[in-house]
Amino acid sequence: MIRNSSMLASPRPDGSSAAATVAWLRELADASPLAVFVQLGASPTGLTEAEAAERLARYGDNVVDPPARVGVAGRVVAALHSPFVALLAGLGVVFAGLGDLSGASTVAVMVTLSVAVRWWQHAHSDRAVAALRARVSMTTTVRRRAEDGYQPSEREVPSQDLVPGDVVLLEPGDLVPADVRVLSATDLVVDQSALSGEAMPVSKRQPAPPALAYRRRQSADRHGAGPELVDLPALCFVGTSVVSGTGVAVVVATGTNTYVGSIARHTTGDRPQSSFDRGVRTVGWTLIRFMLVLVPIVLAVNGAVTGDWARAVMFAVAVAVGLTPEMLPVIVTTNLARGAVRLADAKVIVKRLNAIQDLGATDVLCVDKTGTLTEDRVVYAHSIDPEGRPDGQAAEYAYLALHFQDGPRIRLDEAIHAQLTGNADDAEDLLIEALHSKVDEIGFDHLRRRGTVVLRRQPDEHLLITKGDPDVVLARSTHARALGAVTQLTPSGRAQARDMVRAHAEHGMRMLAVAVKQCPGRAGRYDEDDEFGLTLVGFIGFVDPVREGAAEAVRTLREHGVAIKILTGDNEHVAAHVCARIGVPSRRIALGRQIDKASDAELRALVERTSVFAKLTPAHKSRIVAALREGGHAVGFVGDGVNDAPALRLADVGIAADTATDVAKDAADLILLEKDLGVIARGIVEGRRTLGNTLKYVHITASSNFGNVLSVLVASVFLPFLPMLPIQLVAQNLLYDTAQLALPWDRVDAEYLRRPRRWDARGLTRFMLAFGPLSSLFDLMTFVVLWSVFGAGTQPAMFQTGWFVEGLASQLLIVFVLRVAGPVWKASRPGRPVVIAASAVAIAGLVLPLSGLAGPLGLRALPGSYLLWLGAVLLGYGVAAELTKRVYLRRRPTWW
Repeated sequence: MIRNSSMLASPRPDGSSAAATVAWLRELADASPLAVFVQLGASPTGLTEAEAAERLARYGDNVVDPPARVGVAGRVVAALHSPFVALLAGLGVVFAGLGDLSGASTVAVMVTLSVAVRWWQHAHSDRAVAALRARVSMTTTVRRRAEDGYQPSEREVPSQDLVPGDVVLLEPGDLVPADVRVLSATDLVVDQSALSGEAMPVSKRQPAPPALAYRRRQSADRHGAGPELVDLPALCFVGTSVVSGTGVAVVVATGTNTYVGSIARHTTGDRPQSSFDRGVRTVGWTLIRFMLVLVPIVLAVNGAVTGDWARAVMFAVAVAVGLTPEMLPVIVTTNLARGAVRLADAKVIVKRLNAIQDLGATDVLCVDKTGTLTEDRVVYAHSIDPEGRPDGQAAEYAYLALHFQDGPRIRLDEAIHAQLTGNADDAEDLLIEALHSKVDEIGFDHLRRRGTVVLRRQPDEHLLITKGDPDVVLARSTHARALGAVTQLTPSGRAQARDMVRAHAEHGMRMLAVAVKQCPGRAGRYDEDDEFGLTLVGFIGFVDPVREGAAEAVRTLREHGVAIKILTGDNEHVAAHVCARIGVPSRRIALGRQIDKASDAELRALVERTSVFAKLTPAHKSRIVAALREGGHAVGFVGDGVNDAPALRLADVGIAADTATDVAKDAADLILLEKDLGVIARGIVEGRRTLGNTLKYVHITASSNFGNVLSVLVASVFLPFLPMLPIQLVAQNLLYDTAQLALPWDRVDAEYLRRPRRWDARGLTRFMLAFGPLSSLFDLMTFVVLWSVFGAGTQPAMFQTGWFVEGLASQLLIVFVLRVAGPVWKASRPGRPVVIAASAVAIAGLVLPLSGLAGPLGLRALPGSYLLWLGAVLLGYGVAAELTKRVYLRRRPTWW
């Protein structure tokens, strides 16, 4: 009897890495059951309830990737993580240090608004993801004892309560709840496609005897290779599922200590910088460089002219604020929140808010064929004889075998059953039962790639029906049945059959071979030696239907400048057929073995010229994503398996369906509630709309602010007073920025949405240098009118008020001219909220000098005739801006 002391339990080395976890699991895979129980401090009769409770407290809940508990403070810190917020916060500190509390308060309000909106969106996304997690509640059958000396009993416990040393029972349909070592198994078959990428289920069984296991390890050491961890037959891993058979296993690792948990740990922490992150950083530094150049110049000129250096410092700081798009964090966050709401309507949960704009920048989308382009189901197509003629005999024999089959049914079996059950009636099933009885069965598994059912037709006659992989069944067949006659299967006939199977595969079909053998009845058991000398009856074809709308989605993506890369584990023939159906070019297909052989430089060249990659492992997918990013692409990646998590984190935007593994969903940025390529296509367009409305604000505001600074610089040289007070400059910017809060609701031209869009600092610099001086030119015209027509040279308040009103009105006007690339009268109409907001702010700007706030702001009433001059200046500015836009687009065809 093994002493079941929890003090002996050591589920794995403390603080172990992924490599140590793999080594630990390999050791347990080859160890004897006695050694495993000793290592775990456990017993075949199970843990006592007290021991289980103590281990649960020590090792924690059995949750592979527990959701991070982010409180209010954590969300606020995440929301503050923005270069623009940091820039504004720094300016606010300068304001406070100089005693300008109104300026500091204004900046504080802007930062608070941005953080509040971003915090709300993160909280909303977290709640949505938590709701997805809560959909599934699992229990596991475990063997435990009430106390020492009591007999063991089997009962259901929540899977999260499992601990190392628990003995669990596995049955068909169960999800494997933890990493377990198999102790005994009966035809146990497990689907571990989410972990390994292998589509076919695999057999699991107790390990080989220690001596044989030792020889295998020695051979692996000599050859420098061994089976992958997931291929070891004695180990089952959390997240895989039992297809058929039964097993008894002992839990060896739970929660984050599992193999999947070790992968999940490597997908946490800081992700690589995305396209959005790089763009925002470069734009932020562009604005800072403009500030570092212009602010000292303004300080020097203003101080030298006025002689009041303290006032010059204050004005220089105000100019710095004026040069910065103060509401940028709020505008960006509001745009993203608006985009998240629209994506939620399209059944997409946004986990990382910035991913919306990364989606808009995406120019390469990597997708798997199965489940994204196809429906991920097997549908019966037809039954043919060995020479390719339509013949239902293969399907009829397969259905007969299925009727008596006790072993696991693969997906092809289910498709046959679904097809022929619909065409059969109860009388036919009764006739089958009356004419046949089961004698024996040689079960299917992924190594044999075939299964056989033995039936009794007459007391002295047995019928073997074998179905499986065509290559395997053909190798065991000596005859073929066609047109009712049985003939010798010659080498040429065998080659013809193989060519026919290959031709069907090239048309996207999976094929199942069916063969029979009649032999005299006997009393003994049947085994694999009896699966020779078969008569080939024919083949059954199956298809994975292409998703309705997949071709349309691919066409939409291509029209919007997004290249599709198909990354699949299937063979190249099936991949090529699906690509032909949906319109993806497949003249060049790269296989996984080519990825293995290619250097990084060779792979970068390969991924540029290739659209379809077949027979891939998850590791290949990560290399392909990395190569595309190194080539300058913004990459979207769609994945759902555990081993897809690294590629999901590596891509600019990772996308997973809600049916994906928890590890994949945690690594993804977007979660699709419908696994449909059309949803992704709509999401990319929405991302560009969001980015377009954001960049409108950045470019137009930065150029206008740059023009204002140039105007201040010129005016400071000639005027004996400040052209605008610091508080007036801040108030003007605040009014303008308030109007721009409506930009998320603006329309975006269809032409703009047809190309991938990114934050581009070079484009921002060109835009500022083109339209900033134009704004300054009309400001100077206003100065001349105020000085010469209205005599404002001796009335600083009138001069400052006149420029205040003109500057605000011209900034609002230029938004409507520059919001689109085409002529204003031909482009899409601005959104109603934008028109309403701009009109309201323009009216407020005209009324402000007449209100009670005029005194604190240093404003005064303007003569009515000034409005006529103002109208003329604005009309000229609008026309000049439209003409400049045409010239700019001829030289720089890209807009923003």
